[in-house]
Amino acid sequence: MSEKSVYQVKKDICEIGRRIYAKGFAAANDGNITVRISENEVLCTPTMHSKGFLVPDDISLVDMTGKQLSGRKKRSSEALLHLEIYKNRPDVKSVVHCHPPHATAFAVAREPIPQCVLPEVEVFLGDVPITKYETPGGQAFADTIIPFVKKTNVIVLANHGTVSFGEDVERAYWWTEILDAYCRILMLAKQLGGVNYLNAHESKELLELKDKWGFTDPRNSSEYANCDICANDIFRDSWMATGVERKAFPEPPSAKPEDIAKYRSTPSTPAAAAVPGNLELSPAVLEALVSTITDRVVKELQQR
Repeated sequence: MSEKSVYQVKKDICEIGRRIYAKGFAAANDGNITVRISENEVLCTPTMHSKGFLVPDDISLVDMTGKQLSGRKKRSSEALLHLEIYKNRPDVKSVVHCHPPHATAFAVAREPIPQCVLPEVEVFLGDVPITKYETPGGQAFADTIIPFVKKTNVIVLANHGTVSFGEDVERAYWWTEILDAYCRILMLAKQLGGVNYLNAHESKELLELKDKWGFTDPRNSSEYANCDICANDIFRDSWMATGVERKAFPEPPSAKPEDIAKYRSTPSTPAAAAVPGNLELSPAVLEALVSTITDRVVKELQQR
């Protein structure tokens, strides 16, 4: 890459730094951004520096071991996390790590992020995993992304924040912004009374569009041909090890392939759009419904 091109990439990093700071995704000196510019060279933001006020001269250069090659300021202490992503995903050219408040709330609660709610999120994100917790900065922390990095472009870091990655620095940042906006919507919907899931047929249509538009999703692969596409099945096996547990949001209605086939043969009705009549409600959904009805009945009796 030419010196002029490297300078432009540094300017792009500074611009994304301003965005994450302006959005409240990186307080004080939080967050870090990298861009891979060659097989063994990565541009990296400095430690102890606000990402909202970077200039190109602040950006350092490191190799794929984390050794700093140039730069007047010390590289980020969490560079190893970025390098581990590059090692596992040769197609990735940029990584953005920050602490978007709504997504980080899910990281702190270790609440799985529901699927089959917003069309844009299904197409651009899919299932979003939560890692196990490790002290930031070391190789053990960097290794927490290994079970997930090949199946997603955005990861929630337990009790920490998020990391997203893509073919350039702007695209890497996009996934974080989409995720945080979604998490905020989920919280607001819960305050209004709850989340209505898309039905099986609608969810399958979104996956078909995603495949048509060239976005990969494990749920469209043969490996997960029989998964429940709305139930966080891609990363569910990791929940016990990472302390993830569904508490705030109910289990979605079943959207397994056999149930989708049944739903497609059933005429749609307004009621079916919310919870398809031919699908059985999961125990978690039934429990939530019973709890809600009980609470309302008790409240009514107390007011009399």
